[in-house]
Amino acid sequence: MQPIIAVIAPGMMGSAVAGRLTSNGLEVRTLLAGRSAATVARAAVAGMRDAPVEQIAEADFILSIVPPGEALRLVERLAPALRATRRKPIYVDCNAVSPETVLRIDRLVRATGTAFVDGGIIGPPPELDSSKTRIYLSGPDAGKVAALAAFGLSMPVQPGPVGAASAMKMSYAGITKGFTALGAAMMLAATRAGTADALIAEMTVSQPALLKWLTAQMPKMHGKAHRWVAEMQEIADFIGADRPGAGFYEAAARLYEMIAADFEGPRVETTTLDAFCGKVTGD
Repeated sequence: MQPIIAVIAPGMMGSAVAGRLTSNGLEVRTLLAGRSAATVARAAVAGMRDAPVEQIAEADFILSIVPPGEALRLVERLAPALRATRRKPIYVDCNAVSPETVLRIDRLVRATGTAFVDGGIIGPPPELDSSKTRIYLSGPDAGKVAALAAFGLSMPVQPGPVGAASAMKMSYAGITKGFTALGAAMMLAATRAGTADALIAEMTVSQPALLKWLTAQMPKMHGKAHRWVAEMQEIADFIGADRPGAGFYEAAARLYEMIAADFEGPRVETTTLDAFCGKVTGD
């Protein structure tokens, strides 16, 4: 029999992952109670079926794909149903959290008698070519979850225990999203100083690849900044409070918090970033 999957929640990433699974013939359940009309519509497009918590717990696999700050709360919400069901699923935490946080989630899940696998998503919401998005898996039961690769997902197994996949995700996101934060800080500072044009001219000559990457990524960041705040804090925890690099990611969290508030409000900073990038891209 084909496995039944539960994907929580149907955000941009979760619904895209679900869409890959439903397009390959699998039933995908989710929780829609209290969600917005836009979320309900997105779930419908992905072929997801609304289900009560009890039916979520009866799935073969539960993929947790939520903002980092909600990962623990989701387990706490599902724990009574997981404890009560006789047919235990495998719970896969796919969120951008530190190995320390994922071990806390692991303990909560296993306390219900449910198997746990650590996951880390790298790449954009998967489209038809799912090879651009990989869900790294680690832990004793990772191989069982990797079987979902037969249904449209790319799920490499990261050697190591629970926490290894999250460490992979933290180190990768620390470079890409950390670099985006660094670029945003300097674009804003150069604009305030009146040297944006000079900076662009110099980078066009000496760092063209860097400039191209930054100006391509920056406009995509604005609407995601609110989700990256907690992720930067998790990366700081991953580095360790006693390590100097942790402070950079704590500062990046504050930067993304500022950008998120600006994007929801006056859009002064985000407009400045767009103007900087537009000088390079011509948009």
